[in-house]
Formats: sequence, structure tokens, C-alpha cells
Amino acid sequence: MADIKKVAVIGAGVMGAGIAAQVANSGAPVVLLDIVPPSAENRNAIAEGAVAKMLKTEPAPFMSKAAAKLVTTGNIEDNLDLLADCDWIVEAVIERLDIKQALYAKIERHRKQGSVVSSNTSTIPLAKLTEGLPESFARDFVITHFFNPPRYMRLLELVTSEKNDPATVMTLTEFCDYRLGKGVVPCKDRPGFIANRLGVYWLQTAVVTAFHLGLDVEDADAIIGKPFGIPKTGVFGLLDLIGLDLMPHINASMAAALPADDPFHAMNQPAPLIERMIKDGFTGHKGKGGFYRVNRELNKRKEAIDLKSGEYRIQKKAQVEAVKEAGKDLRKLFEHDSVHGRYAWTVMSETLAYAAFLVGDAADGIDPIDEAMRLGYAWKSGPFELLDKIGVDWFVARLEKLGRAVPPILRMAQGKSFYRVEEGKRQALTLAGDYQTLHRPEGVLLLADIKLTSKPVLKNGSASVWDIGDGVLCFEFTSMMNSLDADIVMLLNQTIELVKKQYKALVVYNEGSNFSVGANLGLALFGANIAGWNEIQGLVALGQHAYKSLKYAPFPVVSAPAGMALGGGCEILLHSDAIQAHAETYTGLVEVGVGLIPGWGGCKEMLARWQSLGRIPRGPMPAVGQVFEYISTARVAKSAAEAQEMLILRPGDAITMNRTRLLADAKAKALKLAENYQPPEPPTFVLPGPSGKAALDMAVDSFIQIGKATKHDKVVSGVLAEILTGDGTDPTETLTEDRMSELERIGFMKLIRTPDTLARIERMLETGKPLRN
Repeated sequence: MADIKKVAVIGAGVMGAGIAAQVANSGAPVVLLDIVPPSAENRNAIAEGAVAKMLKTEPAPFMSKAAAKLVTTGNIEDNLDLLADCDWIVEAVIERLDIKQALYAKIERHRKQGSVVSSNTSTIPLAKLTEGLPESFARDFVITHFFNPPRYMRLLELVTSEKNDPATVMTLTEFCDYRLGKGVVPCKDRPGFIANRLGVYWLQTAVVTAFHLGLDVEDADAIIGKPFGIPKTGVFGLLDLIGLDLMPHINASMAAALPADDPFHAMNQPAPLIERMIKDGFTGHKGKGGFYRVNRELNKRKEAIDLKSGEYRIQKKAQVEAVKEAGKDLRKLFEHDSVHGRYAWTVMSETLAYAAFLVGDAADGIDPIDEAMRLGYAWKSGPFELLDKIGVDWFVARLEKLGRAVPPILRMAQGKSFYRVEEGKRQALTLAGDYQTLHRPEGVLLLADIKLTSKPVLKNGSASVWDIGDGVLCFEFTSMMNSLDADIVMLLNQTIELVKKQYKALVVYNEGSNFSVGANLGLALFGANIAGWNEIQGLVALGQHAYKSLKYAPFPVVSAPAGMALGGGCEILLHSDAIQAHAETYTGLVEVGVGLIPGWGGCKEMLARWQSLGRIPRGPMPAVGQVFEYISTARVAKSAAEAQEMLILRPGDAITMNRTRLLADAKAKALKLAENYQPPEPPTFVLPGPSGKAALDMAVDSFIQIGKATKHDKVVSGVLAEILTGDGTDPTETLTEDRMSELERIGFMKLIRTPDTLARIERMLETGKPLRN
């Protein structure tokens, strides 16, 4: 088939609408249809209402409000003719076979020849869905199982049949990969596919075992969470997010579809407390609360339910000695002689053994199962990666000691491991007992793979530099949360000199959860507490020099952020020749939250962008006002698309939807820029001076009067206003880049000396939340 240029989604519920939003996020037009509501004046009310709701939802399904304009709404009675020019039609209606098949018959009459039709079902087999339908329909039909919310969950399970044209499957796979940013995992046509088959078993085991052992939900989540590289929501927090009312339906569907000897049936036990909670409306975040809730009648008190009494009580901080004593040693946690140790072993041994049981059934190999749990449930390591960490022989020996069955793939792994590296290639164990090399898709480049066969070119305690081929180096932050410190700045200076001599270009990138959370505040607070003002000022100057050197280096610099790029992390983006951002990049200059202003060139670079690129009236004040608004409110772009609207990304910068393709895209951009590269011309600034500062001060005063700004906000904003308006400059004068840097340095040092700023920094370090003083 030809490339997918236009998509239709039928079913405007939470999932269908979310899928449509993600298609729009990709830049492709999408048709969203649903039924006509009974007695409705507006026959498109459901689809239109879904789009309107998504524009107000947080976290937002749309990456920018502009994406919503790509959605055409309608209904399935009047507007099926809109399917005629769609290349892919996604069905996301109620999980009833008769309703789906009746819809397919209508779709078949209106779709164009060769268009793909897919179902978002998670419970009905593909063979059942196409039963009795024309061969032409079955040939173009697949299952595309998205995870909720579709924008943020990276997993897409793809179920195909032998009737499908491989070229059609490849076209769909590439669209979902490149355009929607999905990790596409091929699955067998088995109940629950991979992620839900294992994930639902894991959740059910954890809940049943917590009831049996009488655990507190906080302790259960602390055990089946961080120690295993599972999100801190653990199990009960995750169920609150999913919705407790959804689980009985999923469990019933799995129980009906799975064979009688499947281990799931032993865990599918009734839970009277959960049944009562659902009946009373305590269905999780979407209801009145769940296992956790905020009691608004008692001053928004955080509460948790007691699994024994069924009553809510004050939420406690988990204190699990087994976890503390075990540290990172999972065997110690499993062997800990306590109810918490028994809980960890029971839940995870059942889950890992079940994962092994699924090899050859839900998937042909171990890697799809690991990938599905990483992408669908946000596990840092898949079950077989966890087994390698635990030790396969130890795990099998303990199962045997307890008289439990050992799945065949676990037997195969005895004396070995599930994964190994041979000649720089990652390999996975197969059911035949040999190893199969794992190949990355074309266009995927990961530092994790480069590290298998090479050592860093430069390195210190906070950063590393890697040769990624073709004359390009990659600068990687490795500090805690990739916070920026003197070691990073000094290594950046060394790297600039190295690239000048031997390489073509530099990419700034890492594979951490966040690109960088900004400067290391702990070091700043320590310096202030010992009155090390010269040292702090020296670090500010060092950072300014390094970023300026990066900007004017005789080679191109491409920054490739993903996750949070805040404060100093945002400033390095602003000093790069180009940005290749992952779509889920959250960036901004947030220093005012800790009582500071951007000190490494953020103020001047944002001003330069808005003066030269902003679609605003000419003159010194409009750009100043826009930048002041962004920085003084610590505005953070909630996507790369929003960052482009804020001009953190410029028009020539690009966005990568799939994070695994980010480094390859950034490298390609750097090599392209290296052809006939010339450094940028330094900007100059014409600023409004005292009259402009007075206008900004008045705006802040009005916010104070209505309670939207605090006393110290006025102090911080006043310093920011001084910088952005030129600190008393005459509007006829021209300021240089170096003068703007000097103003930033002076302003930063003025604020770091104030007790209220130090209090903000201290609160942020202690709680992760801003102090409103």
C-alpha cells in the first residue's frame, strides 16, 4: 500500500479520542466518528465533545492546541463517506463482537481498496473479529492495541494474520513507529496478547497476596515498586490510575478466554472489599478515590484504605525494613524473614515464572515480553532481564525447593543467562537453547549499544563523551538526575577543544529519564551557606563561557533532549546550533521557582529569539514583555511542539516522535549542518530601559494585589526586569551579548545572597516543591 497520509478513528471514547489526538500530534489529518446521541440536536455531539474535553484535559492528549485543528468530527450514520480517502481506519468501539462486526460491514462499503482496518481490542481474538467477513476485508485487517493514554504510553501491540500483505503490515508498522512514536511489538493472537496477559496476572497476584498476608497498601507499593525498577505507584497506586471498575471486566474476559490449566485462574479470586468500593463509587482517580484518596472534608488529608477493616485512615510513609536491608540485592529481599520478604517473593516469583510460561504461547521469544512490560507498564527491566539480575540458577533452585513447576525456558537458561553480549551484539536465549542476535530497526542508534563495544573518549564523575561514528561525538550527562555542575561544564570545555581538532560535530544527548533538571542546587546552597560567593560567581562565569564557546565553536552543535530540560538544561538547548527534540520534551527557564534568574545565558538567548523570530510588533518592548512573561512565571513547554511555539525550538529545529530514533536523527542533522558550517553572528540588543522596567513592575504589582504573586516574587521579578530592559540603558543604545551576560551574572549573584531565595532552594531540595514566600 501507499504511505499512510490520513487516518480515521471510529469510537470517540477515552481510547478512541486519545488515538485520534496522537495521530493529529503526528501532523496527519484524522477523522473522528461516533454514534448519534439519542434525541440530539447536534448529531456530532459525541465526537465534538471528545475533542473539546481533550483540549482541557491534563495531562493533555494534544501536544499543542493547533493539533486539534487536524481532527474532523462526525458520526457513523451521516459521515462514513469520510472514510473514502483514509489510508488507515481504527475501530475503538465497545468490546462486543456483534457491534464490531456490524460496524466492519459498514466500513467495508465505504473504505477505499487496500486501506488498513484495525481494532483496538485487547480481549477479542483477530480470528473471531473477521469471522464471516469478506476475504478482501480480512486481508487488510489487523489488531493495533494501544495503551492508555495513547500519547504517553509507548507500547503498541500488533496482531496480524497469514492473510495480511507483508508490505501493508510494514507500512502500518513504520507509520506507528516513526509518526506515532510507538514501540511496535508483534504479538500472537492469544488472549490479552503480551502486556495485559502478564500485567493483569502480576496485578492480580499482588492484590490477592496483599489481602492474604494482611499488608498495608503503602508497604505493598514500596515493595513491588522501586526495588524492581517498577514505577513508584506500585500496584495499588497503578490500579487507582487504571480504574478499579475496569479490572473485574478484564479479569472476567481473561478467565473466559484462557485455557483451564492457565495459572491465571488460581489468582482470579473474589475480593469483597474491592467489589464494595466499586459499588460505592470508589473506583480510583476518576471516582471518589480508590486505595488512596484525598479527603477534602478533612483539609485535603491524604488517606489510604486499610485492607483488613475496609476503612480509610491517614496515609503513612512506608517503612519496609526488608527493602532497606536488601538494598539492590533482590535475593536478600526474597529471602528476608518477614511478611514483606514473603510478599516480594510470592508476587514476583509468580510473575516471573508466568512470564517464562508465556514464551512460545503469547510470544515466540523473551525479548517481545520484556519490551512489552518496559513500554506498556514502564518497568525499567523486563521480567527476563530481572531474572538475569537475580540469577537464573538461584531462582530455579528455589522454585524446585518449594515444589513449584519450572517452565521450559527457565530450564534452558540454567547455567546460562537470558541475555548475553557476543562480539558487541546483544543476544537472547531461545526455546531451542541457542542464542539469537537482537537487531535494532533501521534508523535506531542507542548509546546503550555503543557502550557495548567502546569506551568513552573523555569522562569524569558527571559526564562522558562518546564517539558515535562519522566524525561525531556525543556529550552525555551522567550525574544524579543529570543535574549540571562544575565537572560537566569543565568537560564541556575539554570536549569543544577536542572536536575542534579531530571531529566534525557534537551532539548533546543522553538516555536518562530526563535530559537535565538544571543546575545542581545542592552545590549552590552549600556554597551560599559557607559564604563562598566568589566560587558561586566563578561557576556562573564558567558556565556562561562554556555555553558561549559552544555557540560559537567552529563546528555544529545539536542538542537532542527528551523528558525534562529545565533551567541550565534549557539554556544548553538555547546555545546549540539546532535542536532535535523528542516529542515528549518538557522544557523552560524555571529558575524563579527557587528565587533565581537564568544565569547561563537564558535571558539573552530568549530575547534574541523573540526579537528576530517572534511574530510580534516591532520595537524594544514586545519581545521583552513576552520573555518576561515566560521566565517570571517559570513557564514550561509541555511538549516539543509547545517549545516550538515558545521559540525555545526555532522554525528550523525538528521533532522526533520515537525516542529510540532521537540520537540517529540528531547525528544526521549534525552531519548535514557540518557541510560548509559557519558559526552564527552575535546578536545585539536594543532594550526599553527604565520605562520598560516600570511597566513590568506595574504588571507584577497587579499580580500581587490579586494574590497571584508573593513578596519575594516581586524581588525576583524586579531583578529579571532589570536584565531584560537593559538595567537603565537608553533605548537608543545597543547592548552587546557580553553586556547581557554581565547583567545576568550580577542579577544572579544579587538573588543568591537573599535569605528568601536560600529558603526557596532549601525547600525545593527537601520536598521537590516550590516555596511561595
